[in-house]
Amino acid sequence: MKVCVIGGGAAGMMAAITAADCGHSVLLLERQARVGRKLMATGNGRCNLTNRNAAPQHYHGENRDFCAYALAAFDADAALAWFSEHGLVTVTEESGRVYPYSNMAGSVLDVLRYALERPDIDLHAGCVVTRVRRRGEGFTVETEQGSFAADKVILCAGGAAGSKVGGVMDGYQLGKALGHHRTALYPSLVQLKTDPTYPRALKGVKAEANVRILRGHEVLAENRGEILFTEYGVSGPAVFEISRAAAVGGDGLTVELDFLPDWNDDATMDWLQQRRRDAAGREAGTLLAGTLHSRLGQMVCKAAGFTGQSADTLTDRDLAKIARRLRGFTLEVQGVCGFDQAQVTAGGLRTDEFDPETMESRLVPGFYACGEVLDIDGDCGGYNLQWAWSSGHLAGLCL
Repeated sequence: MKVCVIGGGAAGMMAAITAADCGHSVLLLERQARVGRKLMATGNGRCNLTNRNAAPQHYHGENRDFCAYALAAFDADAALAWFSEHGLVTVTEESGRVYPYSNMAGSVLDVLRYALERPDIDLHAGCVVTRVRRRGEGFTVETEQGSFAADKVILCAGGAAGSKVGGVMDGYQLGKALGHHRTALYPSLVQLKTDPTYPRALKGVKAEANVRILRGHEVLAENRGEILFTEYGVSGPAVFEISRAAAVGGDGLTVELDFLPDWNDDATMDWLQQRRRDAAGREAGTLLAGTLHSRLGQMVCKAAGFTGQSADTLTDRDLAKIARRLRGFTLEVQGVCGFDQAQVTAGGLRTDEFDPETMESRLVPGFYACGEVLDIDGDCGGYNLQWAWSSGHLAGLCL
């Protein structure tokens, strides 16, 4: 059987290799000059290729349980066994994140590229697919380089995120031409834009904090870890991991930062009172020196309304205001950065139009979709690549 795989990213390469392993003749079409370009950018170039904790609760979409069958059929252990058989050595961190031993995304891509080098896989890079048409029992795949006939088609064209490394809208448009629909699209695993007044002055400052996305008093998402202030808002791993809530949450959101998450209010006040005694004669902005970055400490005091005066003139009521800022530094969310800076797309082709046990379209027999083009996106930490391996493997297996 002749199978055409559209997209040479993580899901597409896995689908092509699996289909070839099942005895099919595979045509792999990739619009970029080389396969796996987006893969090279993952994990800051280290490639966090999976997570040992991959399960539906780490995924999102209108029906996140759509991913359950594929994840169970080819789980993290199976994916790692597959890569090990192809020569990749990996290291697992305590968090469950898995990286290549080399700490280089190129090692993962090399393994996949070598696995593609076989006579039953015909790779066409730099080949832009413009349309897929149903022709009798098969398909005609139209490209800028001509047309190809196929018995089955697997769409693995990725999402709109990461436009600088290959993110495009092609997959949604190809699916739409065959009668499929998509949900709204949002950038995810991305930086937050906030009221820039404080972040701009703190540009480049890092801090450990508990982060909450709020709508009024409702907590939409919460995380803890490193944050980074930018000219336009806040970034960093702790923010990336919950940015989806801000992207899809609409207007009226705030982000709240707790810089002393292990302390309660009483402990915070006791400490501030001791700092007031220790800082006698010094400017109030130095009160938090030695605990927070100096610029951040000064900004927290300024946000509480104290600049210029001596620290030992601060009353307990003044310290309580500083404590509230320390434990709840709130910024108005003005949105998120765009798809060009996002690591993944939230939203995609509607999953109720596909069979979760095969990845085959319920509308067009013989047409399959997997990976980011579908309305499934994972948390930060290797979950999105595991979805690519799992769904690509399932599609290649079920032709």
